[in-house]
Amino acid sequence: MIYHSLTNSELKASFSTALLSSLAADGGLYMPDKFPRFNADELARLGALPFAACAAQLAQFFVDDNFSTQQIQDLCATAYDFPLPLRTLDGTVLDAATPEPDNAYILELFHGPTLAFKDFAARFMSRATSHLLARSRQSRTILVATSGDTGGAIGHSFLNQPNVKVFILFPNEGVSTVQEHQLTSMGANSNVKAIGIDGSFDDCQALVKQAFGDATLCETHHLMSANSINVGRVIPQSFYYFWTSLQIKAAHPQRRIAFSIPCGNLGNLTGGLIAQKMGAPIDKFVVGNNANHPFVDYLHTGQYTARPSVPTLSNAMDIGRPNNFARILSLFENDHEQISKICSGYHFSDAQTERHIRKLYRDSGYLICPHTAIAHLAMQAFSQDNDGEPYSEITVSTAHPAKFKDDVERIIHEPIALPQALQDSIDAPSHKQIILPTLDALNQYLNSCA
Repeated sequence: MIYHSLTNSELKASFSTALLSSLAADGGLYMPDKFPRFNADELARLGALPFAACAAQLAQFFVDDNFSTQQIQDLCATAYDFPLPLRTLDGTVLDAATPEPDNAYILELFHGPTLAFKDFAARFMSRATSHLLARSRQSRTILVATSGDTGGAIGHSFLNQPNVKVFILFPNEGVSTVQEHQLTSMGANSNVKAIGIDGSFDDCQALVKQAFGDATLCETHHLMSANSINVGRVIPQSFYYFWTSLQIKAAHPQRRIAFSIPCGNLGNLTGGLIAQKMGAPIDKFVVGNNANHPFVDYLHTGQYTARPSVPTLSNAMDIGRPNNFARILSLFENDHEQISKICSGYHFSDAQTERHIRKLYRDSGYLICPHTAIAHLAMQAFSQDNDGEPYSEITVSTAHPAKFKDDVERIIHEPIALPQALQDSIDAPSHKQIILPTLDALNQYLNSCA
């Protein structure tokens, strides 16, 4: 697969180059030149495979000859050694052989090691990167900005990997208590360092972009991004949409399919749209935003206006300048009519989010995180607006509710147990460096860790 810069399509790169360089030489985002397209027989064959095997089949179309077929199969088998269940609200897991009559499902993407959907992309990315660095005997310094879950997933995936240093930039006091423990508990002497930025996530993201715009800093530290500006983060997010849509279609062949996604930086949505481009039987994407809703506004008006982010209960979505908006435009050749035909958008306040978490738990016993609550609210709104053919409705659940333990307990007025992985991070010593959101401050800290 060949990749091109979105700001200059003449700038081309292989997957390996795009992954390790993160951005094109002109600062543009990389995007594949084309996408594979599968016919009905091929889709049936891919849907019959276990998820990891299906992911490996898809990945082969996006990598280059630095990866053999067997290496990609081994990579996906080790990266995806955890389940991704589709559940009804009563806890029943979808089985295509004996499908439930329900049309509403929760896709639980939080069964990886850091209990968030970012594990899917991070584990593929870390293994691909380590493979390439071992071949080339190079090293990389990874800068990653996180609004909550990305940093934990990237840090865990690259922890103790040779030839890699990881610096996680997060808004100090802008992530949940549990999330901060995940970011800061990987060891004082490990290759993963947590940096609390005195500002918002947008400040963290801007600082990463500034760093990559500084040629001297990039060359000195061999910088690489693990944010979704890196196409190596976005491509693996298409795999779970592709595979789960085939499971739903096998169980309910007569229904159309809609996924509802809690959206911030739009990487998760971009992955779903790429899956659709490859032939996945997905008819609609429902976009849920919190008080930071530039993309939903774009869907409604055709006008896109980036803005400063504001803090909310669903902190991982507190993004006012989503990086992947440019990729979505490229997928549809800047055609707002086509984008808004496939995507419907809704946004909700913290008060609405809290009420929904409480009501859903009271009525069904099913507990969701604030981000999943917004996606579920958006799906309900879409269902009310849709008077046509019935859909199989899949709400994408992006994080375990215990990652937001303090807020969720306050909302439902009950204590919740921490999974062992989260308890281990709470119990471990915490280490972080706090700096101002300036390139000089960041450069000084990187130099001190060299």
